[in-house]
Amino acid sequence: MLGIWDYTVVLTYCSLLSAVTGILVSLDGHGHPYIGVMFLLLCGLCDTFDGRVARSKKNRTKKEKDFGVQIDSLSDLVAFGVLPVCVGMAMYKRTMFDETMSVTPNTVLFSIPVAVLILISAVFVLAALVRLAYFNITVEETQGEGLGDKKHYFGLPVTTTALIFPTFMLLRYTLLLCNFDIGFLYYIILIIVAILFVMKFKLKKPGTLMIYFMVFIGAIEFFAVVLLKIFVR
Repeated sequence: MLGIWDYTVVLTYCSLLSAVTGILVSLDGHGHPYIGVMFLLLCGLCDTFDGRVARSKKNRTKKEKDFGVQIDSLSDLVAFGVLPVCVGMAMYKRTMFDETMSVTPNTVLFSIPVAVLILISAVFVLAALVRLAYFNITVEETQGEGLGDKKHYFGLPVTTTALIFPTFMLLRYTLLLCNFDIGFLYYIILIIVAILFVMKFKLKKPGTLMIYFMVFIGAIEFFAVVLLKIFVR
């Protein structure tokens, strides 16, 4: 059988499966952006620990290491590049449906041509692709995204989308309860994040405590989305 199927790649595969499921579910019907966000958070959780699980295996061969690097980047492109833009389009579809059903007030989002939203989404995915491809060709030299500096990233890692967009969507949901929609800002954030993906600036890598803190924040956001969907709408 082609590929590697041991425990070192399980979390990476789970991240990809979560991402694909999130894409399909979020775009289904009238759009389910908050369900998509839940799967994005799951992708972030898997990505947080997949590297540690892979490195726990002693005496990994070069082939196993190279395979892990490649599938991690491919999975990240789907999870943190494609899924966030699908959440954005699902939000647009859902807002259009709610507007038709007179559930939400008029929103600035509808004043933006769909072609512009699609273009922004495509540029975002392209920026994520360029960053991950650049990471792949430099990984042997740098042992990560630090470009020779193991304590820093250069540019914004794509995995940060697992916290950025769920946080925004929770804020939007809260404001919607007050009949105020900031959905259009999602696409402005997409543009900003896309630029930060490919900009060459130093960003200190989080320590172990900060990583666990971010996991904790992600868990709170996940359950907050679940509770909102169950008890609010």
